[in-house]
Amino acid sequence: MRADDGDLSDSVYGRVWASARTEALTSEEAASPLARRPYDLRHAAVSTWLNAGVPPTQVAEWAGHSVAVLLRVYAKCIAGQEDAARQRVALALGLPPRDGST
Repeated sequence: MRADDGDLSDSVYGRVWASARTEALTSEEAASPLARRPYDLRHAAVSTWLNAGVPPTQVAEWAGHSVAVLLRVYAKCIAGQEDAARQRVALALGLPPRDGST
């Protein structure tokens, strides 16, 4: 069933998503929270981009967020990257790389 604007209704979309999960995943995976909602895939993608070191401004653009929203929702995903950030600064300044200890 389509909504008045031509889009699928949430209930139809949910049923199709649930059916696709059952077809694509093993029974153990389907019983888990893995990709329970389409949003879970989006969240995983944004988290992966941030953890890969993609600048938050670029990730925000790709995700359709403002940088402020991105950082508020995903700040925990970029925690623990201090050593990598320091290495990038040292490289930009032409300093020798550090061993990662502080």
